[in-house]
Order: sequence, then C-alpha cells, then structure tokens
Amino acid sequence: MEDVIEPDLAICDPHHHLWDFPTNRYLLHEFLADVGDGHRVESTVYVECGSFYRAEGPDHLKPVGETEFAAGQAAMAASDRYGPARVALGIVGHADMTTGDKVQETLAAHVEADPRRFRGVRHITAWDASDKIHGHGVVTPQMLAQPAFRAGVAALGQFGLSFDAFVYHPQIEEVTALATALPDQTIVLDHIGGMVGIGPYAGKRDEIFPVWRAAIQELAKRPNVNVKLGGLGMTLCGFGFHKLPEPASSQVLADAWGPYIETCIEAFGAERAMFESNYPMDSPACTYRTLWNAFKRLAQGASADEKAALFKGTAERVYRL
Repeated sequence: MEDVIEPDLAICDPHHHLWDFPTNRYLLHEFLADVGDGHRVESTVYVECGSFYRAEGPDHLKPVGETEFAAGQAAMAASDRYGPARVALGIVGHADMTTGDKVQETLAAHVEADPRRFRGVRHITAWDASDKIHGHGVVTPQMLAQPAFRAGVAALGQFGLSFDAFVYHPQIEEVTALATALPDQTIVLDHIGGMVGIGPYAGKRDEIFPVWRAAIQELAKRPNVNVKLGGLGMTLCGFGFHKLPEPASSQVLADAWGPYIETCIEAFGAERAMFESNYPMDSPACTYRTLWNAFKRLAQGASADEKAALFKGTAERVYRL
C-alpha cells in the first residue's frame, strides 16, 4: 500500500466498466471500494463492455439494455448512501455503426434511456491478423473505412454524441482517416491507441515505439480527436506486471508507461488528453490507488491548469458532464 499522492487533486475517471459475468463480478460496490481508496474521484464515465443487453427485442436495440443498467448504477451512486463519487455521470454505450437506418433508432433509444447521462458510443474495431491477439466481438479488417460504418459515425452528430475508438496500434492510421473524413465529429482514441505487446509483437517494443509515436503525432493534428491516457495495465500490452512476485509500485509503472503518456500529452496537449483507469481491465497490473499514483507521478511537471485538464477538465468537456 502506497500513500496517496496529491489526495486533493480532483479526478474524473473517464473510462471504466461494470459487469456481472459468470466468472467475474465488478459492480457498483466493487468499483466504489476502489474509487474510495484515497484519491479524490468526483465523477466517472461508464464505457460499454457488453453488460446486461436486453434479452428480447430487435438485435439493434439490445445494447440499450446496457445503458439502462448503467443508469441504474448511476442512480444508486447519486443517492445519499454511497459517498461523493458520481459514478457513471456520463455513459458511453454501444451501437452497431454498420446497421444503416437502424443506427438512428438505436441512438434515440439510448438517449431516451438516460437523456441526462448518455454521451457517446463505442463500437470496438480492434482487429489483428494474429490468432494470438484476443478479438472483441465481430470485427473485420478496415471497418472504420467502410461507408456504412462512417455513415453510422456521422449519425452521432445529429444527437451531439462522441465516438470512442478502440483499435490496436497498427490501426491508428484508420482513426486518422476517419477523423479527416468527419472533421466535425468528436472522436476519442481509447488506451493511447491500443498498444499490443504480445503474440507477434512480443519483444519488439523498441521497434514498435517510433512507428506508434509517428502515428500518434499525425492523428493529433486532427483537432476533433482526443486521447485517453491509460489502458497500459492490460495483459494485452505485454508489460507483464501481473507476473511479478510483488505488485509493481507506482514509480515502476510510471517509468514503464512514461514514454507513451508523455508522447500523447506532447502531441495532443493537456486540453485534449485525459487520464483513465480502464478498471477493472487494468487491475492485473496494479491497484486503483497505485494506478492514479503512477499518473500523478507522470504529471508532476505539469502546471496546475494542465493537471486540472488531464485529471478532470478534458473529460468533462468531451463528455459534457
């Protein structure tokens, strides 16, 4: 257990999940135990993860069940029973961007489910040719370039919604092309672009880093794109912290993640970058307390205004909290 660094620094955690799957449960009570572990987390953004889809009805409306679930968890957190953190103050749900005219019906249903909190959509397009890289649902190559997919993303603008892009790092250029084609659409790049360090990418970090950095720098030239600083604790990234005999300290994490976080902040600026927990997906690497300590170490050289943006302000602006 580490002492909390800068315990008074206000935080909006703009990326976490809640679920109750057969092998793992992480609902409001579990998340609040992490959120309440010393850092000043004032609000959070719930991001879709396939939880609690509707069991009945048209397929394109089944993901609306997840927004209904998240809204219920948010209502509990907003009561007088569970402390000051406003969990799921913003909700990012799923809609299949390839379903044509049905996309607007799905988006309208999400907004109706919680008009105060529903703020955006994520349709995961992370794909890799290697069968050693875990897939996420039905994903095919170059989905972001498909006309139907782009039409779906364009429909978000009619509702004032953002688009969260989760890709793997070789696909960052696809996000750049999407942002160029839809310059008025707010786009959020999840997890610094999905750095992969396992399978065919294992042991190639020095080779991959400059290619990833160049892609990030080019993407950052699109003013409609923001970046989430995190997701590096996932086993996908190949740092191997979950294999250590003792949990990694925040300094160890900061040293390993620093080049990636610093590159993104330099490219996007604090006003378009936001630290994220990606909990519980990043929990194999460290505790929630240690994670935010690592981020605070990485932001030690930032000004007060920059810290305010990185830890809260950018998230509040992007998700209109």
